[in-house]
Amino acid sequence: MASKTTEGNFFEDFATGQVFQHAIPRTVTEGDVALYIALTGDRRPLNCSSEFARSLGFDRAPVHDMLVFHIVFGRAVPDVSLNSPANLGYADVRFLEPVFAGDTIHAQTKVLGRRETSRDDVGIVWVHTTGFNQRDEVVLQFNRWAMVNKRDPKTKSDADDAPNLPSQVAVEDLSIPKQLDLAKFDPVATGGNAFWEDYEPGERIAHPQGITMENAEHQMATRLYQNTARVHFNQHLQKESRLGTRIIYGGHIISISHASSYDGLENAIRILAFNAGAHANPTVAGDTLYAWTDVLERIDLGRPDAGALRLRLVGVKNLDPRQEPIDLKIMDEKRGREQYHPNVVLDLDYTVLMPKRPIRQAQGKP
Repeated sequence: MASKTTEGNFFEDFATGQVFQHAIPRTVTEGDVALYIALTGDRRPLNCSSEFARSLGFDRAPVHDMLVFHIVFGRAVPDVSLNSPANLGYADVRFLEPVFAGDTIHAQTKVLGRRETSRDDVGIVWVHTTGFNQRDEVVLQFNRWAMVNKRDPKTKSDADDAPNLPSQVAVEDLSIPKQLDLAKFDPVATGGNAFWEDYEPGERIAHPQGITMENAEHQMATRLYQNTARVHFNQHLQKESRLGTRIIYGGHIISISHASSYDGLENAIRILAFNAGAHANPTVAGDTLYAWTDVLERIDLGRPDAGALRLRLVGVKNLDPRQEPIDLKIMDEKRGREQYHPNVVLDLDYTVLMPKRPIRQAQGKP
């Protein structure tokens, strides 16, 4: 009798061009939004104040961009990364139509390529995932690559077709909500006093919060997204791994680091894109996360009310970058090449929408 359960896909099961229509569509609720705030501490008023959202042209508060990302990501895990020991990186991540409580999200994924590694037990798989709402409008699309376990470590393939992915989302591909109206943007609601013009390329913002990771919280967050990857939950399995314990979902690290970055970027309206991103080192319960942001580029969108900022968000564990200087990368003398500092856990190149200083204020008028 055929098995009624599945162990998920292993490296050998993927083929370039393969498409997965993912199960379990998800209706986003106000409860999801509240729980996301509780688990991350995010304070952005656009996502928690309907009155503030209405002042900017929305009917009500849109769902946080990162919660949308996690929900779409979670649809894909059973087919793509149930047997993944590590998600490695992202490219060309576009946040498109805003999502609201009551919307239902479904997703599909196309395999872009595969590659063997120097290890016999794993390979790398590249995929493109698209998330849709109930009207089949695209709300999010992203490329990612993950290490995936082999079913049989003795299996060798000639897989070597890693895709070439863009290093940055083009300005013309950035999506700004059509209903957005910043004429009544109120910095009192955000608590921020810096606008698009106030950020300079080369500037570094060291965010003051340090947040210690707890097993219960990171597992609850990962369950909220219905991400079922074994590496985050199964201590019995993970006790034999290199770290000997569960690894925190990398997306949760992005959310915590992004929530910390509110201090210094209070007026950022929404995430427009991830240009590139890497989970540089694993994080486990007991680690304390800090973050800094480097301003990479100020992008004029041709609008009088807003521009874009290209930023580099760096997450660091167990070192406060305000107190202890830390290099993003260090030289690996054995390999003769640079690698991430062992305390760096996240390196995310992303783009946000930032209001420009109101004309009257810019002219020094009350």
